[in-house]
Formats: sequence, structure tokens, C-alpha cells
Amino acid sequence: MHVVPLLLLVAGSATIAGAARRTPVPAPLLLVAVALAVSYVPGVPDYTLDPDVVLPLILPPLLYTAASDSSYLDLRAQLRPVALLSVGYVLFATLVVGWAAYLLVPDLPLPAALVLGAVVAPPDAVAATAVARRVGLPSRLTTILQGESLVNDATAITAYKVALAAAVGEGATWGGGVREFLLAAVGGVVTGLVLMVPIHWLRTHIKEALLQNTLSLLIPFVAYGVAEQVHASGVLAVVVVALYLGHRNWQVDFATRLQEEAVWKMVAFLLESAVFALIGLQLPVVLKGLGEYEGIQAAWYAVALFLAVVAARFVWMYPAAFLPRFLFRRIREREENPTWKSPIVMSWAGMRGVVSLAIAFSIPRTVDGGEPFPERNLILFLTFTTVIGTLVVQGLSLPALIHRLRLPARDAQSHTLAEANAQAQASRTAEQRLDELLADERNALPPPLADRLREVLERRRNAVWERLGSVNPVTGETVDDTYRRMSREMIGAEREVFVRLRDHRHIDDEMLRTLLRRLDLEEAAAYRETA
Repeated sequence: MHVVPLLLLVAGSATIAGAARRTPVPAPLLLVAVALAVSYVPGVPDYTLDPDVVLPLILPPLLYTAASDSSYLDLRAQLRPVALLSVGYVLFATLVVGWAAYLLVPDLPLPAALVLGAVVAPPDAVAATAVARRVGLPSRLTTILQGESLVNDATAITAYKVALAAAVGEGATWGGGVREFLLAAVGGVVTGLVLMVPIHWLRTHIKEALLQNTLSLLIPFVAYGVAEQVHASGVLAVVVVALYLGHRNWQVDFATRLQEEAVWKMVAFLLESAVFALIGLQLPVVLKGLGEYEGIQAAWYAVALFLAVVAARFVWMYPAAFLPRFLFRRIREREENPTWKSPIVMSWAGMRGVVSLAIAFSIPRTVDGGEPFPERNLILFLTFTTVIGTLVVQGLSLPALIHRLRLPARDAQSHTLAEANAQAQASRTAEQRLDELLADERNALPPPLADRLREVLERRRNAVWERLGSVNPVTGETVDDTYRRMSREMIGAEREVFVRLRDHRHIDDEMLRTLLRRLDLEEAAAYRETA
């Protein structure tokens, strides 16, 4: 891809994603819709997805940031449903959808149909997380969706390799397929386990925040590349490393955390936006090679395969939710009984994304004997229509479905109460430590400075409790909100003075940057993120 089209893609997708925040439509869906329309504008170049770019260069950072933001403890608590979906469902969908495609398309051999089944089997990590955040799913369902989408790509890629080997004539067997799957899975996990400790050691011993963040940007590519070099799952290696580092992120210094959060938010935003725009831009590329399958026949195949994908998830979801409870008493005693509503939402949330398209574009054009790969162009078309269908149909209707089923929303009051209790315990411990330090003559401070330290603790302790209190009848703000707003106004007034002093040459730019940096840190401390 040339530089100008690449810049246009990044800038255009970022603009649309930013505009989507002002609309009720989730950004992934608006990006796909706009890209579909733009793809037929005269002069727009063909943006063909290159699997050699998407899989090793785009997928690792997206998985890394998603896994880093996930909770290792929550995922461990939901290990059974996550495993049932990320491994069991993907293999089940590969077989069911592949068999349906084999029965549907007269000239499609079964191995090629299973290749198609593996390609469209995994729900997309980016789409699931983006829509879950937007519609406010209950925390348990969000955790399961995130966990599924982190691991299922590894299952699908391995299943695809096995089916592809049979389709191109390499004599793959069921035993060999199982062996390859286990080697890839175990190898990916082991690679992640081997890499995570030395990488974390580096993160805690490099004291320069700039070098820390440079290392952070390299980690997903290193983990993915090392695992792929030993023929293991790069996806699992990235996820294992990211979960470990995210769980121990508190051991890294504050400057690194502040910079790292900003850097990875920007990277994830740009990559997610570009990825969904690329999905929509594939339409001319896919239709150009469709060949004999056109019009009503191609549309019928697309609709039938979409229905098969949706139906397969519903068929799997209800036994996966209720059968373990029926078979094992320990599960019944330990977990709450799921309602019939949750499996419906989880089934409808299975949107496909860029990984399916990237895998489909990696299908070779010929088999071992030199003949064309059976119905390759049709497989590309059906993958594209399935991805678009799940994103648009399921993505647009998911918020209405959740509202109609009246799933319990996250309890904001309980969340704030837990935060307040945690802050109160931490503040008491910090106050005890302050008393110990002040009792040492080496830490003697003038009373005003000692009082300021106590005031900071008191402010942090009270800030969360104030959010539980009454609101201002005029503005609708809590006391805490008013404090933060006034603090920001005061900091803004100081900032204007510093800039005016610089403009009149009373201070230089270097001093201005130092003073503004200090104000920025104070503003960051005064304002917690609400987005």
C-alpha cells in the first residue's frame, strides 16, 4: 500500500470513529457502513487486506491492549464458559458451518467447506469488546465475551491450518489435526509463560519512562514472533504475556503507567478504526473475483451461511450454559443459576471481524497439483458477507435486544461504595505511615507542610464518598464534581498566566513546558477519567 492511501485510510477512519462518539451508532458499525459507501467512490484505491500484514502486525497489538485491560482474576473465575466458547464453540462452528456450506454449494468439496467454516468460526475481539463497552453488558457477560475473543483466534487459525492441509492435498488426518492443535495451544501458552517473567523484569528495572514505553510497544510483536517461529500459537503467547503484565502493572512506576496508557489508547484507537474501515473497503475486491456466482445465487448463499453461523451459536450456547450445572453438583452449589436471557445475548453478540477476512485472504490460489483452489473467490465473498452481516444485523440490534430483555445493568452505587471502602482503608494505612515518618526527626517538616500531606489524604478519602451524596439542585453536580470543575478553572487561569508571561518574554519556552507539565499532573490528579 502506498503512503498517501495509507494516510488517507488512517485519517479518514479516525475522523469517522471520532464522529461516531457523538451518535448512538457504535463506531465499528459506522466505520463499516461509511467504508462500504466510500469503496465505490471514483478514484478510491483498492485496499486489499494482506494477511502478512494483518496477522503479525495488526492482530498482536489489538490482542495485547485488550488482554492488558482484562482482569486475570475475573477471567480465571469464568474459565469454564470462556474455554467452552473459545475452544469448544469454535471447533463446533467450524464443523457445523463447514458441513452446511458443503450441502449448500454443489461444487464445494468438504475440505474447502471446512476451511470456510474455520474462517468464519471466531467472533472478533475488537467488535465484541467495542460493542460490549457501548451497550453496557453486565460485567460477567462482558468478561466471558472478552475472554472468548482473546483465545478463539488461536483455535480458529489452528483449525484453518488443518482443514487447509486437507484441502490442498497434504494428507491431513484427524489424529494429525488434534496433535497440531495441541502443539500450537500448549506451545503458545508455554512461550508466553517463558517470556512474561523476563519481560516484566525489564519493565520494572528500566527506569526511563520513554524506554519503558518503547519496550511496551515491542512486547506484542516479540511474543507473537517468537511463538510463530517455533510453530506455536502467537495469539496465545501474546494473551498470556499481556494478562501477566496487566495483572502486575502496579509494580511499574507511575510515569510509565501514565505514558503507557495514553500511548496504547492512541494505538488501539487508530488500529481499531482502520481495521473496521478496511472491512468495508473489501467489497470491490471481493466482488471483482466472484466470477460465475452472481446475483440471486450469490445472495442466497450469503444469507444461508449467515443464518447457519447465527444458528450454530444458539445451538451451542444453551447446552454450554445449562448442561455443566446439570452434570456437576459442585457447579450448582458454587454458581448462580443462569437465566434464559443471558444465552440469548451471548449468542447474538457473536460478531465476526477482520481476523476472518485476513485468514480468508491467506487461502492459496492453487492446491498441490497446480489446480485452482476450489471456489476460493466464493469463500472470500461468503466470509465478507458473513462479517458484514454479523456486524450490521447483530451489532445494530444488540442494544435493543439488551433493553428488551431488561438485563440487570451494572450497579453503579455498589461499585462506588466498594471504591469508597477501598480508598478509606488505603487512606488509613497511608495516614499511619505518615505518622511514623513524621515521628522520625530526619523527616521533620514545618506544620503547614505536614498539614498539607494530611489534607491530601483527607481529600482522597472524602472524594469518593461525596459521589454517593446529594447533588447541587441548580447544576445537578455532586460536591466532588463541583470541586473538580472549580479546580480545573483555577488551573486554567494559572495556565493562561504562564502563557502570557512566555509571550512577553518574562519566561522562556523551556520553563513554560516545566510549569505546564506540573499543572497537567495536578489536573490529572484532580480529574478522574469518566469516559
